[in-house]
Amino acid sequence: MIFVIIGVIGVLNGMNSLATKQIEIRATSVRVSDDALMVDLSDGRTVSVPLAWYPRLLHGTTAERGDHQLIGEGLGIHWPQLDEDISVEGILAGRRSHESKDSFEQWLASRPHAT
Repeated sequence: MIFVIIGVIGVLNGMNSLATKQIEIRATSVRVSDDALMVDLSDGRTVSVPLAWYPRLLHGTTAERGDHQLIGEGLGIHWPQLDEDISVEGILAGRRSHESKDSFEQWLASRPHAT
């Protein structure tokens, strides 16, 4: 879960104070091109990460990449045909897929068609 802390410094009776508010960042929409995953966020930003960070998406077909759903009210994205889940927190933290090479190769070999 990602929270952005917004700080406001104010002066009250000669003393500085810092008020903070946490805003939970969620995905509002998702697009996948041949080389990037683009996610629109609830705070107005759009982030883009290389598709190479997520090998299952990279090796998926256009139809498989397009078949996704927001999960946890936008805290993550799920691709049922690719058995892939990516969190908004992971994207914002710059985390690539942590799937092992062996696991990915088994998944790739089990696919009914070459991509």
